[in-house]
Amino acid sequence: MPSDTAPTPEPEESDIVVAAPRRSTWAEMKTAEDWWAVWIGGGLLLICFLAMYFSLPADFSEQVATAKAAGEKVSVHSPLKTWLAKPGSWSDNPLDSIFPPEKTNLLIPLGVVFLISLCAFSIGVKAMQQSVAKFAIGFIGVFLLAALAYILTGQAVVKRYNLEYALWALMIGLVISNTIGTPNWMKPALKTELYIKTGLVVMGASVLFSRLLVLGLPGIYVAWVVTPIVLISTYAFGQKFLKMESRSLNMVISADMSVCGVSAAIATAASCKAKKEELSFAIGLSLSFTVIMMIVLPAVIKALGIGPILGGAWMGGTIDATGAVAAAGAILGDEAEQVAVTIKMIQNILIGVTAFGVAVYWVSFVETKESNIKPDAWEIWYRFPKFVLGFITASAIFSLLYVFMQGGDTVVPAMVKESSKVFRGWFFCLAFISIGLETNFRELAKFLKGGKPLILYVCGQSLNLLLTLLMAWLMFSVFYKDVVNEVFSK
Repeated sequence: MPSDTAPTPEPEESDIVVAAPRRSTWAEMKTAEDWWAVWIGGGLLLICFLAMYFSLPADFSEQVATAKAAGEKVSVHSPLKTWLAKPGSWSDNPLDSIFPPEKTNLLIPLGVVFLISLCAFSIGVKAMQQSVAKFAIGFIGVFLLAALAYILTGQAVVKRYNLEYALWALMIGLVISNTIGTPNWMKPALKTELYIKTGLVVMGASVLFSRLLVLGLPGIYVAWVVTPIVLISTYAFGQKFLKMESRSLNMVISADMSVCGVSAAIATAASCKAKKEELSFAIGLSLSFTVIMMIVLPAVIKALGIGPILGGAWMGGTIDATGAVAAAGAILGDEAEQVAVTIKMIQNILIGVTAFGVAVYWVSFVETKESNIKPDAWEIWYRFPKFVLGFITASAIFSLLYVFMQGGDTVVPAMVKESSKVFRGWFFCLAFISIGLETNFRELAKFLKGGKPLILYVCGQSLNLLLTLLMAWLMFSVFYKDVVNEVFSK
C-alpha cells in the first residue's frame, strides 16, 4: 500500500559528520610533544635542584640563621656549575671563547651539555616513535651551529651592542636555508617546538611568584592591565580594519607583541593551530623589532629625561624578550634593570593565561563560526598547550621553595643561575637555529602581502608603548611613588 509520506532521502556522504574519537590524555602523556617538553624540562629541573640540595653543608640551616641575624646571606654554589657551560667572551681570536687564556678550557662542560641534551631529547623522540639515529646525527649539526651562535655573541664589540644569541642563531639558520639549503641529514633534528617548549618549562623555575611582592601592585597594573587591552585591541584592529586573511597569524602577532615575544607566540600558536610558517614569520618580526627597541628605547628615555625606575617599567612592559629587557635595562643602570626584569617576569606569568584564553576563544567562537559545528568542550583541553602546565608548575614549586625553604632565597637563584639557566639558554638557541633552518623567505613573502602584518605590529606596538608609559607613570610616579622610592632606598 503506497504511503502518503515522502520517503526520507538518504544523506549525502559530504553531509555526514563523523565525530572524532575521544582522545586519551593518558596516551598523549606518553607520546605527545607537549608532554615530553614537560617531562624533559621537569626532569632537568629536578636534577639541578637535587644536585644543589645534597651539596649543601650539614649545618646550612645554622649558617642561614646566623647570616640572617647579621643581615647577610649565605653564599652557595651549584656543584653543576663547572660541568655546564656555553662559549665565553673573546676579542680577537674566536678560539678564546672555548679555550680562554689562563683558564680551564670549556670543551668538557660543552660536551656534558651536548650529551645530556642529546640523551634527554632522544628519549622524547623515541617515545614519539621517530628515528633516534637520524635525530642524533642531525642534532650534532644543530648543536654545533648553536655553539657558533654563542661564539659570535661573545665577541667583545658584539656584546657592547647587546646583539643577543637569538638573533645570531636565527641569522645563521636563515643564511643556510636560503642559500645552500638545509641539509637533509639535519632536518630530523629540527625540533623547534620541542626545544623551545622544554626551555619554557625550565624557565618556569626563574619566574617566581614572590617577585610580585617586590614591586607589588604597581608592577601588576603595568603588566596585567595593559597587556590584555593591547592584545585584544590589536587582534580586533587586524580583523576589523586591516581585514587580515589569517586569523591565526593575526592572533600570534598580537600575543607575541603584547605579552612577551617568542614565548607567548609559541604558546598562542599551539592554542589557535597556527601554521608553522606563520609562527616563524611572527617570531622573525618580533626579533627584528626587539633588536631595534632594545637600542632605541633607552636612548629615547635618556633624551626625554625619564628616570631609571619609570624608564625600566616602560621597557619591561614593551620590549618583547626577557634577555633584551635585561640588556636594555642595564644601559640605564641597576635600578632600571631590576624594575624592567621584574615587570617582564610578572608579565611572563600571563603566558599560561593567554594560551588558555586563546584556546577557549578559538574553540568556542572562531572554529564554530567557520564550520557551523559546535566543538566538543573537551577540545579546549586538547588544544591547551600542556607545556604551559609544566611552566606554571615549575614556577609554583620553586616559588614555594624560595619562600618556605630554609635559605631558599639563596639556593633557588643559585640553582637557576648556575645550572638550569644554562640548559634554558641552549634549548632556546637550538630552537632559533631550527627556526632559521626551517624558514624560507619565498614562503614567508606571502605574509607580507599588502604590508598588513607589518602595519599590525607597528600600530599594536605603538599603542603598547603609549598605554604602558601612561600606566607606568601613574603607578611609579603618582600613586605608589613613595612605596617604590622606599624599596630602592634600602
